[in-house]
Amino acid sequence: MLFNNIVVGPIHSRRLGTSLGVNVLPTEKKYCSFNCIYCECGWNEVDTRIKVPFNDRNAIKSELEAWCNENSEENRAKVTSITFSGNGEPTLHPEILGITQDVIMLRNKFMPQAKVTILTNSTTLSRPDVWQALHLIDNPLLKIDAGTQRMYNLISKPVSADFEQIKADIIRFGRDCVIQTMLLRGENDGEIIDNTTDEEFLPYLEVVKQTNPREVMLYSLDRVPPAKNLVKVEKEELEKYADIIRALGIKATAY
Repeated sequence: MLFNNIVVGPIHSRRLGTSLGVNVLPTEKKYCSFNCIYCECGWNEVDTRIKVPFNDRNAIKSELEAWCNENSEENRAKVTSITFSGNGEPTLHPEILGITQDVIMLRNKFMPQAKVTILTNSTTLSRPDVWQALHLIDNPLLKIDAGTQRMYNLISKPVSADFEQIKADIIRFGRDCVIQTMLLRGENDGEIIDNTTDEEFLPYLEVVKQTNPREVMLYSLDRVPPAKNLVKVEKEELEKYADIIRALGIKATAY
């Protein structure tokens, strides 16, 4: 499922409440540095090493401002999060810092109750502009779905990414971030997928421990994934993994 517009929703989000989406990425194709086996946008069709037309910064600002002007104060007050998500990895946009500043300005003017959220796969944290943008917002949601290189590659299928650098950047981000993690099982391309075993979960837990984020969000499949042989981890079991994280003194929420 691709987003055809710059401003999407509001929609109900399991993790964020009433979320107004901001899609900074191309509307025709998914554009991501990951090719996750569970991604609701499907498989990548465009190599991220190829330049593509991103949504223009001024167009993004104009579309969001227009939405604010077209909706009543009552409707705007229902929005709990203005969320950068869309058709792939939003921080690949070369003007992500300026766009973030624009969105914060409009939030302050029209929807001061709303949090600004960026969902990121953490592959661009070493970029100074991304680092700055993520520290400006309320909810920097940093994704990591595995604690080992092997399972990371099997689940996220990165186009190009240094797993050790990503772990180091998340740990360096520290208390200011929220870690989001998809737990799942199954099979893909003849490989067993399971990031819930001790072999996989304990190294992941070490990253969480060293990061000491303000929260960890655990969730599982909610929509039909592009890889067909995956199994959802049910809420009751997610809570067991959340309890392990809570035992470290870190807030954890299962969805």
